Amino acid sequence: MDLNSKIYVAGHKGLVGSALVRILQLEGFTNIIGKTRTELDLTDQGKVSSFFEKEKPDYVFLAAAKVGGIHANNSFPAEFIFSNIQIQNNIIDACYRYQAKKLVFLGSSCIYPKFAKQPMDEGQLLDGKLEPTNEPYAVAKIAGIIMCQSYNRQYGTNYISVMPTNLYGPGDNYHPQNSHVLPALIRRFHEAKVTNAPEVVVWGTGKPLREFLYSDDMARACVYLMKNYDVTGDPKGGEHVNVGSGIEVSIKKLAETVKDVVGYSGKLTFDLTKPDGTPRKLLDVSKLHQMGWKHQVELREGISVAYDDFCKTGGVER
Repeated sequence: MDLNSKIYVAGHKGLVGSALVRILQLEGFTNIIGKTRTELDLTDQGKVSSFFEKEKPDYVFLAAAKVGGIHANNSFPAEFIFSNIQIQNNIIDACYRYQAKKLVFLGSSCIYPKFAKQPMDEGQLLDGKLEPTNEPYAVAKIAGIIMCQSYNRQYGTNYISVMPTNLYGPGDNYHPQNSHVLPALIRRFHEAKVTNAPEVVVWGTGKPLREFLYSDDMARACVYLMKNYDVTGDPKGGEHVNVGSGIEVSIKKLAETVKDVVGYSGKLTFDLTKPDGTPRKLLDVSKLHQMGWKHQVELREGISVAYDDFCKTGGVER
């Protein structure tokens, strides 16, 4: 990649896509293109093909996806599998047909089996049954990985796949029903603070362990891998790469940290009648570390920046 390369960030308005644009600009890249949903429907093959034919990007980051938490996955399974497979198919194939030099496809840690050994290494893909609540989304992401590998094997392309852990940061989704755990906690503690609610109740025991990565760190990893990870000539099509912090935190500790950052002075309680979910979910990031990359932003610092962003975009003052 040189600083004048034309770079297309699919999903440039989302959590990861906007972080990618920030990091690319910080590194001096000036020819970055992106289209909103209204400007380009990525599920429409004809429109995607026309876009690639006109723009002919050199490098592509595929960060566009339909995403959501457990409620959204359960409520809209058909939309999750259809939209994500359509987006992936259209962009990956267009990269080949219009000769993009390289592609980074972003997946999700939910590709791994529900009962995968911890921490989860890249070799556990397709090694067991998936978590049923997000299976359609996971299957779509697995299809994206296999599609990249298949194009690499058949056409000699250089398409790499990265699997991020739980992400958070500026531009996150704070929807009351459709957001993930960390932005959901930020919203709930903030609203409790504003309304002087006496307590915030969190589902389960608080014992499950989760891993989180700040969105700009994810973007830095993607740019690093775009520059340094080459799968050309690999007879298997190139293995995907886990991207995470490698650090676990309990849901209880996470909630306490968010409570402290937000400045909520009420009580934190746990509803033991509600399920905990998977006890542990940690990526093995040793492969990425061996390549020379590690995260920079620690959890508390990242939560503080994310909360500032929530206050700013939500029209409230901290």
